[in-house]
Amino acid sequence: MLAFLEPRVEVERRSGGSLLLYSPVPLAPHNGVLGAALSRWAAEAPDRLFLAEREGAGWRRLTYGEAAAASAAVAQALIDRGLDASSPVMALSGNGIDFAILMLACHRAGIPFVPVSPAYSLMSRDHAKVVHIFGLLRPKAIYVSDGKPFAAALAALDLAGVEIIARGEHPGATRFADLLAVKPDSLPAVEAKVGPGTVAKILFTSGSTGLPKGVINTHGMLTANQQQAFQCWPFLAEHPPVLLDWLPWNHTFGGNFNFNMVLRHGGELWIDDGRPAPGLIERSVENLRMVSPGIVFNVPAGFGALVPFLERDGELAERFFARLRMIFYAAAALPQDLWTRLEALSLRHLGRKVAMTSAWGSTETSPLATIVHFPLDRAGVIGLPIPGVTLKLTPSGGKLELRVKGPNVTPGYFGRPDLTAAAFDEEGFYRMGDAGRFADPEDPTKGVVFDGRTAEDFKLSTGTWVSVGQLRVAALAAGSPLLQDAVICGHDAAAVALLAWPNLAACRAVAGLPADAPAEAVLAAAPVREHIRAGLARHNAANPGSSTAIARVLLMAEPPSIDGNEITDKGYVNQRATLERRAALLVRLLAPAPDPEVILVG
Repeated sequence: MLAFLEPRVEVERRSGGSLLLYSPVPLAPHNGVLGAALSRWAAEAPDRLFLAEREGAGWRRLTYGEAAAASAAVAQALIDRGLDASSPVMALSGNGIDFAILMLACHRAGIPFVPVSPAYSLMSRDHAKVVHIFGLLRPKAIYVSDGKPFAAALAALDLAGVEIIARGEHPGATRFADLLAVKPDSLPAVEAKVGPGTVAKILFTSGSTGLPKGVINTHGMLTANQQQAFQCWPFLAEHPPVLLDWLPWNHTFGGNFNFNMVLRHGGELWIDDGRPAPGLIERSVENLRMVSPGIVFNVPAGFGALVPFLERDGELAERFFARLRMIFYAAAALPQDLWTRLEALSLRHLGRKVAMTSAWGSTETSPLATIVHFPLDRAGVIGLPIPGVTLKLTPSGGKLELRVKGPNVTPGYFGRPDLTAAAFDEEGFYRMGDAGRFADPEDPTKGVVFDGRTAEDFKLSTGTWVSVGQLRVAALAAGSPLLQDAVICGHDAAAVALLAWPNLAACRAVAGLPADAPAEAVLAAAPVREHIRAGLARHNAANPGSSTAIARVLLMAEPPSIDGNEITDKGYVNQRATLERRAALLVRLLAPAPDPEVILVG
C-alpha cells in the first residue's frame, strides 16, 4: 500500500452560499529554488540516472552529475552573453535532454525560460502564435533542436539581435555543444542571487479564444507545489518516481508537475517520443516494451489510445504493470469506461487494483491546487486542497465555481496587467472558471468532484441547463471505443447533440476495413454508425432527461485544429472554439431536417 497523507479538510461556510476549504496541515519549510534539488542529487548520487531519450535503437542517458555539470556550463555561457532576469530564453523544440539542460541552466542563472509548443511552429500555417509570443517577450536567444523543421517559424520572426542556438546544424546558429565547453567561473555568485521570487518560466496557455497568455511561474511557486505534493504523497521519498512520459514540457502538467517531481525526488524520467495519436502511439508502445514505469501520468486521451494495446497484448501489459504503483490522470475528465478497463487490466496482471488517482489545477497554480491522497473507486474526484491552499467555492449559475489562493498561484500574466486584474477576485483568489461539488455532501473528506467548466454549460430551448463536462464524459463512455472526443451542442435547441471525433483505428476494426481506408469511408460504414447509435441509445435509456439524452451525432473527419484553438498539444479540446470554427457543421447537425451523415440516436 502506498503511504498517503490522511484525508482531512476544514470547511468554512459563509453567508451567501460560498465555502472555503483548506487543509489543516500547514505547508512545511522547503528550499525555494529549483536548482537546489539538482545540486543535492549531483552531490549525493552523481551516477544515478536522471534523464533518458531515444537514440537509434537504444537510449541516450544523462546522470545527475552530468546534468549538473552541463547545466552549469550552459548557464555560464548565457551569463557571458549578458542574459539575465530581463532577457528570457525561448525554446521552440519539444522534450529532450539538451532542452532539459538549457532549462536547468536558465533556472540556475535566474533567466526566465519560455518553452513554446512545437505545434505552433510545426503544425501552424501562419505561425501567428509564435510571432505573438516573440513580440511580447523580445528574447535574446531562441533554442531549436534542429533548425530545418523550424526554419519557417524562424523566418516569420524579426531575428535582429537574437541568437539562435541549435543542437543540430542551422545556418548562422550557435551549436549547443559549444555552450557545454564553457567553464562556469561566475555562476556561483549569480546562482546565489536566485530566490523564490525569481521568475523560472513563462508558460503560454492556449486560452479559450485569441492568442496565448504568458503565465509567470516563479521558483517559489514551483518548489512550493512540489512540497505540497510530497506532503500528500509521502511515498515519493521511499520510491523515487520512475516515469516513461510523453507529456510536453511546454505545458505545466509535463514540464512542472512531472519533470520537477522526478528532479525533487531523484527519480528517473525516460522521455517517450511517442504520443496518443495515430502513427505515434505505436512508438509509445515500443518504448513501453523497454521501460517499466513506477507511476504513469497521462491525460484521458492518452489512456484511451494505450488501453487497447494493453488489452490485446498480454506481454506488453505485463511489462506495463511490472513495477507500477500508481496511475494518475488529469487535464480532462476520465471516462468511467476507461477507469474500469484499467482496473480490470491491473487485476489480471497484478492480482490487485492499482492505485488510481488524480488532481486538479492549471498553469496558474503550478499546477496542483487539489490532489487525491486517498483510495478512489470511480473517476471524477479531484481530491482535497493541498497544504497551504485555500479553495473557495462560489455560487455561479446553479453551480459552485472554484477559486484558488496559495503560494503556488501565479502573480499574473507577463506584459498583461489587464488580464492579471481580471483573473483575480476582490479577495485575491484566482478564478479558475471550473465548477466543483462534494463527492459526499455529508463527508467532505471524500473529496471534491469536478463539475465542468462554468462557461461551457448552456440551456436548451426548454430552459434546462446542460452540464457539458459530465455529459461529454458519459457520451464518450457510451460510444467507447469508437469515439475519441466530442463537443456537446444544443444551445437554445430542443435536444442535445454531439460533434464527435472518431477513433479511426477502432472504427476500422469494427467495420472490418483495412488500416489505410480513408476517413470518409470509415465514418460512412454502417457498422460504425450502428455501434455509436446503439451505445448512445443505451445511454439515453438510462438518462432520459432532455439535458442528459443525446439525440444526434455528426462525426468529423478533420482533426482538431491547433491554429483554430480547438485543441492543445496535450489533447484538451476547447469546446467554445470548436463550435465557433465549425459553425457550418453545427447548422447541419441541428437542422430540422438533418442530412444523411447525421446519426439519429432515437
